[in-house]
Amino acid sequence: MDHYFTIESQSQAEFKERGSRFIAFAFPVSHPDEFKKKLKEIKKEHAKATHHCFAYRIGVDGENFRVSDDGEPAGTAGKPILGQLGFKSLTNSAVIVVRYFGGTLLGIPGLINAYKTVAAYCLQLTPVVRKDVVITHSLAFDYTKMNEVMAIVKKSNCTVLHQDMKLFCKLKIGLPKTNYIKILQDFNEIAGLEINTVENIL
Repeated sequence: MDHYFTIESQSQAEFKERGSRFIAFAFPVSHPDEFKKKLKEIKKEHAKATHHCFAYRIGVDGENFRVSDDGEPAGTAGKPILGQLGFKSLTNSAVIVVRYFGGTLLGIPGLINAYKTVAAYCLQLTPVVRKDVVITHSLAFDYTKMNEVMAIVKKSNCTVLHQDMKLFCKLKIGLPKTNYIKILQDFNEIAGLEINTVENIL
C-alpha cells in the first residue's frame, strides 16, 4: 500500500433521537496518546454527558484500531462508529460521540442507528484527503552538494522533516513510497552522500 485516506480537519455534528442528544467529533490522529489527550478534553468539555463513546483507526493498513461503548450495551456504539471510518476507508482518524440521555431507552437497534448516523453526519462535514505513505531517511552530505540534494527533494515531492544545514549538512526526509526506488537511485548517484533508512511513516 503506497497511499491512504484520512481527514485533516475537525468536524462536529449532532443527532437527536427521542430526547437524547448525540454529538460527534471527528478529527485526525496519528498516535494513541494524541487520541487520549483529545478524549480527555472532550470529557472535560462535556462532563455532564452520560456516555463518551469512540472509535479510531491508525496506521497504513488501519489495523491499529480501538472502540469503546463507554457503558452502552456491547457493540451498540464503538463498532457502529468504527464502521463509518471503515466505510470511507479512513485511517489516522477518530470519532468521539458524547450522549446526553433524554430519559427514553432506545433499545439495541435504536442505539446502533443513532451512533452510526451521527458519526456518518460528522464525517460528511470534513474533506477526505489522499496521502502518500513515505519512508523516512536521514541524509548526510557536504554543503557543496546542497543544490543537487534539494533538486531531488523538490522534483520527487519528498517531505523535509528536519534539517541541520552547516558545512556538513544533515537532513531527515520522507520519500514517497510510490516512486521510492527511483528516488533512492537518484540520491545514490550523488558522490559522498550518506543515506540511511529510519522508518516507514504515514
